[in-house]
Amino acid sequence: MADRFDIAYPYRLDRRGRTAGSAEDRHLRELVEQVLFTAPGERVNRPEFGSGLLRFAFEPNSDVLATTTQFTVQAALQRWLSDRIEIETVEVENKESTLRITVVYRIRRSGRREVATFEHGV
Repeated sequence: MADRFDIAYPYRLDRRGRTAGSAEDRHLRELVEQVLFTAPGERVNRPEFGSGLLRFAFEPNSDVLATTTQFTVQAALQRWLSDRIEIETVEVENKESTLRITVVYRIRRSGRREVATFEHGV
């Protein structure tokens, strides 16, 4: 099966001055990142797209906040990417000024399991 290429995120140009691409596995990781760090209302033609994750960044840490954040992230990933990946687990940590999200998912097309960790300083 040949690798599939999609537009890279964040958008950039390659060495030839053309739109850069990403292989499917990398592109799916980039899509997960887009869903996580896009706030609903940011996208002009898709105002519901995103997770709203960053709105929780300034809340005081608690078990309730951790559960709410985890549920919100998992629901957004399911909504926007369920046709391409199967979410296995989502872990959210909020320590001091860093929000750390680990997503374990399986790529539907290849069956390969991936672990992606993202950090966002607040």
